[in-house]
Amino acid sequence: MATRPDPSGEARTPLTRERVLRTAITLADQSGIASLSMRKLAQALGVEAMSLYNHVAKKDDLLNGMVDLVFGEIGLPPEGVDWKTAMRQRAISARAVLTRHPWAIGLMESRSRPGPSTLRHHNAVIGCLREAGFSIAMAAHAFSLIDSYIYGFAQQQISLPFQSPKEVAGMAEGFLRQFPAEAYPHLAELTLQHVLKPGYDYAHEFEFGLDLILDGLERVRDTA
Repeated sequence: MATRPDPSGEARTPLTRERVLRTAITLADQSGIASLSMRKLAQALGVEAMSLYNHVAKKDDLLNGMVDLVFGEIGLPPEGVDWKTAMRQRAISARAVLTRHPWAIGLMESRSRPGPSTLRHHNAVIGCLREAGFSIAMAAHAFSLIDSYIYGFAQQQISLPFQSPKEVAGMAEGFLRQFPAEAYPHLAELTLQHVLKPGYDYAHEFEFGLDLILDGLERVRDTA
């Protein structure tokens, strides 16, 4: 597609499918997927809405492409390490990516026409489990369990009313002032002796739970 000058005399960046999808992801990151429309996307790109249909067939095709790019950001299970390390690194990468793109959590496994990055990712995860000695059925169970945990934790984390350790401390202290400790002794104990400790970060809970899951899967595999 040739570059055409805009009214200001500056060269306009050619419109491509990649640029359309990247801009759509940026808009979804900023305002959520519900607010994304073809009209707003066209405005952000500085083109007419009809121009978008040269690169995405329809809204569903746009979402397919966006999800595929998000999958492409997640690190594949690395080779040359044991399966638990590989799956652990892949899970941590997935949670980090979903933290950047929270709108994608509910869409990651919903696409009826997955793209190449999505297929490559799923194939690599299954291959890692199969090479580690999991049967086909157990690989399916493990994949489902791990991803349910990743998506669920990511969804819970973004729904929390705090984002930083400072905000956590502020909410915890407000809770202690508002509710008597004698009425909720266990909550007060957890708040004082865990949440308000220096360095507390809710995100650290992810790796604790992940390790439990991987250890459990290893025991099941070895028993089978």
